[in-house]
Amino acid sequence: MTDKDNIPKHVAIIMDGNGRWAKGRGLPRNYGHREGVKRVREIVKAAIEAGVGFVTFFAFSAENWNRPQKEISILMRYLDNFLTREITSMHKNNIRFRVIGATRQLPVNIQDKVREAQKKTADNTGLTVVLALNYGSRQEIVEAAKKFARDAISRNLSVQDLDAEKFSGYLYTCGLPDPDLLIRTSGEMRVSNFLLWQLSYAEFYFTRKFWPDFKADDFMEAVEAYKLRERRFGGL
Repeated sequence: MTDKDNIPKHVAIIMDGNGRWAKGRGLPRNYGHREGVKRVREIVKAAIEAGVGFVTFFAFSAENWNRPQKEISILMRYLDNFLTREITSMHKNNIRFRVIGATRQLPVNIQDKVREAQKKTADNTGLTVVLALNYGSRQEIVEAAKKFARDAISRNLSVQDLDAEKFSGYLYTCGLPDPDLLIRTSGEMRVSNFLLWQLSYAEFYFTRKFWPDFKADDFMEAVEAYKLRERRFGGL
């Protein structure tokens, strides 16, 4: 059982390997994405059981627009279905839902459902589930710098007063704690332009399992591995 006093407050997850999971079974890539949605449901339940406060899923990157249009359309359809079916369940379970990323570039129907879901669950006090949609960390940091520059001009702010904490307030993740633990599936060992600023002191956990094979027990194993880490934050 997980020690409630020594668990990651915020877990970020790069859900990788859907396509390769399907290919290895002789199936179209969309079967992997469909199975991956089921894992999101399962990991959300596991996070609640573990006592995690926030879980962020890297669902669609800014670079994913370079994929074949047919696959993008399938991903958007799955996302639309997720927002339609899962938000009601999340709301009933006191889960707060939030999206980070350049959402204005998403299809209009997706934008509408994102706004509705965030508004509907805004006052919930349980687990916060975050989807990173059309998200790229470098773009996020550039946009944050532009926002500060505009504020500096319009509000006559002093550039010298800007520090890391204030700059964080201009990021998509404003109001969210930085992740304590990053999980990436599929055996890849890179962060892929995901939460570059926010992961500065996170612990990393890599597994060879593809995302559709990553179950609740695997999540708990990652949490247990985190508990064994010594986090010094630059100290002794």
